[in-house]
Amino acid sequence: MRCLVWKSFTQILLFSCPFQGGLLEGMSITVCGRVLPEADRFEVDLYHESDFVLHLNPRYDEGSGYVVHNTYQNNVWGKEETKSQTPFPRGQLFDLQILVTLSSYKISAHWKPFSEYKHRMPFSDVDRVYVKGMMELNLVAFQYLAYEYLKKKKCYKIVIPLIHNQTVPYKSIIRGGVQPGKLFIIQGVILDNRPSSFSNRMEIFLRHKTGIAFYYSPRFEENVVVCNSYEDGMWGKQEQSELVLFKRGEPMQVTIYSSRLHYRVFVNGQQTQTYSHRYMKLEEIDVLEVSGDAQLSFVQA
Repeated sequence: MRCLVWKSFTQILLFSCPFQGGLLEGMSITVCGRVLPEADRFEVDLYHESDFVLHLNPRYDEGSGYVVHNTYQNNVWGKEETKSQTPFPRGQLFDLQILVTLSSYKISAHWKPFSEYKHRMPFSDVDRVYVKGMMELNLVAFQYLAYEYLKKKKCYKIVIPLIHNQTVPYKSIIRGGVQPGKLFIIQGVILDNRPSSFSNRMEIFLRHKTGIAFYYSPRFEENVVVCNSYEDGMWGKQEQSELVLFKRGEPMQVTIYSSRLHYRVFVNGQQTQTYSHRYMKLEEIDVLEVSGDAQLSFVQA
């Protein structure tokens, strides 16, 4: 699978990613970014060959904006379904989710229900996702909401060239702090056959001067992922989930996306954790650290 991202001279961003096997019931597509202040529209499209199975199109040519839903089949547009008062204002960050159900696409904005679009073509026919328009794109990811789908995952991510290996422990200064919309990407390989003296875990820290705003740790012997914060000299209450997407000796990508209210963690393109902010002064979070049983190939901070 090869995903392409490019910009035209008119600041129109294009993202295109093919995938095989079509969509499945219970799959969601997440798109995160920022609408440009001068935007007139952008779109998220689910394609089958030359047809638009779903055309989702926020527009800004009337009042506060509106969102068009439609299908293009056999060279003919269907009847538009329009929702007024767009939840994607110009110049603002946005989170868009498309959930595939048996009868419809359920569309949410900022994790709140926004609209529903009944299927006009089989969702299993979808073979490409396409994002276009006057926007800055931070993240595109798939998530299977049913556990049994995880082993059949077909995920994608924006392709970023690898740089020379980073040693562990790794430390980087976060210039400007962690603003809403900030994205961290950690790529590498989980080390295999480690001696008993090694930690049997990987750890990611987002630090400020007096504490740890966000601690993320896949633990391989315990088969769990731990999230926590360290404030006022004390660890908070751990949030644990099952370790399902990390395997020793295999490549991994961890993406941490910071919104106004929480961190969202994606592993290999699938969302795995949502962690509410406990330290709210995001602009004071100024250090990223990575340690443990991993060989890093790329870090974006």
